[in-house]
Amino acid sequence: MRAVLVTLVILSGCSGDANHLGNPLLLPLSGGSTLLGNAIYNQRRGAVEVYVKTNHPAILSDIRNNGGAHLDEAMDIAQIPTTDRNARIIQLSADIALYETSPEALIVALMVYGQ
Repeated sequence: MRAVLVTLVILSGCSGDANHLGNPLLLPLSGGSTLLGNAIYNQRRGAVEVYVKTNHPAILSDIRNNGGAHLDEAMDIAQIPTTDRNARIIQLSADIALYETSPEALIVALMVYGQ
């Protein structure tokens, strides 16, 4: 009982200020939410990867044409907001030479632009 009381007193002295660890009492919860967030991200990234690698030439054509069904689908899967898409297509067009040789680079770009 005394050890529990001492532990609680020590933990109550932990600062509420921002730090890289956060509240030590919440570490199990934040760890769980991080695992869940990573699982969701990995599932979405996998779906983007499969779609891009399956439809790479068509997506490149859509980028060159400033939009199209395959690019829209890739952006939907990556969860890129519709309000950002015109700007993202311009950015993708600027780097089209890279994406022609590297589907992985296109996957990364779509994931970075997504939410």
